[in-house]
Amino acid sequence: MLKNDPFAAIADPNRRYLLEELRRTPKTVNELASGLPISRPAVSQHLKALLDSDLVTVRSEGTKRIYAVNTQGFSKLNLWLDQFWS
Repeated sequence: MLKNDPFAAIADPNRRYLLEELRRTPKTVNELASGLPISRPAVSQHLKALLDSDLVTVRSEGTKRIYAVNTQGFSKLNLWLDQFWS
């Protein structure tokens, strides 16, 4: 499966909000949706884009799906960005 461009994924302000929330602590879709003026299905679509870009991971805990920041995905972004500062 072709992965999405992480820069395109973080271009959306709702996705940046989700990443900021997940940076603090892993959360469920319902927890994330409570802070946004968009529907729960829309939050799920944004999370899918972040998953496809390797910026977020998901794990199952009973019937819940817990989302978290994928530090390995951000490491790739950092490596690319760091080339401009050396």
